[in-house]
Amino acid sequence: MDIIHIITLALIQGLTEFLPISSSGHLLLPSGILGWPDQGLAFDIAVHMGTLLAVIFYFRQDIFSISRAWLTSLYKREQTTNSQLGWYIILAAIPAGIMGLLFNELIETHLRTTIVIALTTIFFGLLLGWADHFSQSSAKYEISQLTIKIVLIIGCAQMLALVPGTSRSGITITAALFCGLNRESAARFSFLIAIPIILLSGCYKAMELMASSFVNWGDLFIGFVISAVSAFICIMYFMKFINRIGMMPFVIYRLILGVGLLIWCFF
Repeated sequence: MDIIHIITLALIQGLTEFLPISSSGHLLLPSGILGWPDQGLAFDIAVHMGTLLAVIFYFRQDIFSISRAWLTSLYKREQTTNSQLGWYIILAAIPAGIMGLLFNELIETHLRTTIVIALTTIFFGLLLGWADHFSQSSAKYEISQLTIKIVLIIGCAQMLALVPGTSRSGITITAALFCGLNRESAARFSFLIAIPIILLSGCYKAMELMASSFVNWGDLFIGFVISAVSAFICIMYFMKFINRIGMMPFVIYRLILGVGLLIWCFF
């Protein structure tokens, strides 16, 4: 890949991983529409690790508190709000992890198409808009008030993110809003449960990469840094303005993008 491709793809990953607009769908568009060469598995891992670093760094204080409380709960057998949240993060990751192991190859082979991205972008965009509207009158829970039922619903919803165009953050925020969480709590929990998912996905892809004979480390480093910085900025501003702007700007963007892709596919 040339430097323009590297910068563009890394920015796409960094800016879309945590916005409810689907990073996987956007990463497929340059090759599907512009005819760019596939970025390859190694680059895909690098930019995902960049976004993982960004979310860990942004929530570093939360992660430290949750991890310490969770580890303490293992030998003291006493649950606190933070230790419980640690268990909930693990629980929410299990359904998507199992689904990924079972159906990843099927999805990669049959669903990574522009038409699928267009349809899922529109459908799940509308669902996000409905959830955001619904939450205005029903939002009553903070992240500290999560229950096993709510966590399982969000975790099962996260399985749908395996389909390109769905958006992992979009579908988990949608489920959280329908379950009664306020916008900030929905986004915060969505970002926290992204950590084990991105880590597991990266490890799984790294195992596939072991069969590769050539890796351009320079390209990977550039992609890693750009995706990490852009993802951190994206998370920071998203969390800062989410209560003020809501989800409608992202819903409108998804509808415009989805309709545009349908037009491109058929005309």
